[in-house]
Amino acid sequence: MELNGKSVLLTGGSAGIGRELAHLLKAKDARVTLTGRNKDRLAEMQAEGFEVIEANLSNAKGVDALIADLGTREFDILINNAGQLVDHDFRKALPDSDAADDCIYANLSAPIRLTTALVPMLGRRPEAAIVNVTSGLAIAPAARQPVYCATKSGLRAYSLTLREQLKDTSIRVIEALPPVVDTQMNANNPMSKMPAVECAAQILDAIESDMDEANIGQVRLLRWAYSISPALARRITLRF
Repeated sequence: MELNGKSVLLTGGSAGIGRELAHLLKAKDARVTLTGRNKDRLAEMQAEGFEVIEANLSNAKGVDALIADLGTREFDILINNAGQLVDHDFRKALPDSDAADDCIYANLSAPIRLTTALVPMLGRRPEAAIVNVTSGLAIAPAARQPVYCATKSGLRAYSLTLREQLKDTSIRVIEALPPVVDTQMNANNPMSKMPAVECAAQILDAIESDMDEANIGQVRLLRWAYSISPALARRITLRF
C-alpha cells in the first residue's frame, strides 16, 4: 500500500511503538490521528502536528466515546496498537480481577469494537487496511502474563478469521507480532528488548508490502520453533 496521502487512525499512538509508528507514518506523508490516555504525551504529539484524541479504551464507554469523537472522519487504515499489561501471577499474590478486566477490554474487546464500527467506512475506500498489533506471546504464552497472552492470542484468532471474511473486499487485514520491545510497559522486564523504532519500522514495512502477517525480530525464531513443535515453542516461552 502506498502511504502518501492515506488517513490513519492509530490507537495508543502517544508512547512506545505507537509513537514511533506515528512519526514514521508522518514521514511517509500519511495523515495520522492518534489516541492516548496521557494528556502530557498527547500534547507533545499535538505540538508536532498530529491530530490527537484522548481516549480510554479499557471499557465500552471509552471506546464508544472515541467512536463518537471520530464523527464523520474517514480513514484508510485502522491500527489497533493500544494495549495494556497486567500483573496476574498467583505465585506472587492474588491478582486484581478489575485490572484483568481492563486489560482484556483494552487488548481484545476495544479492537473488535473499533473494527466493527469502522469496517463499513473502510470498505468504501479504494484500498484499506486493518492492522492488529498482537505479540509473539500470541503464538506461545509466558507463565507470568496469562491475561495478556490470552488477549493477544484472542486478537490473533480474530485477525485470522477477519482476514478470511474480508478477503473479497478492499480491506487487507494485517497482524503484527512484536517480540519484547523497549517501552514503558516493559520497563520491569529483564529480557533483551527490541528498540521501539525498529519494531515500528517493521510494522510500517508490512503495511507498505501488503503482508498478511509480520513476525518481528525474534518472533521469527519462535514461529520456526512452533512450526517444528508447538510443545517446544511453549516450553521456551512458558519459562518467562
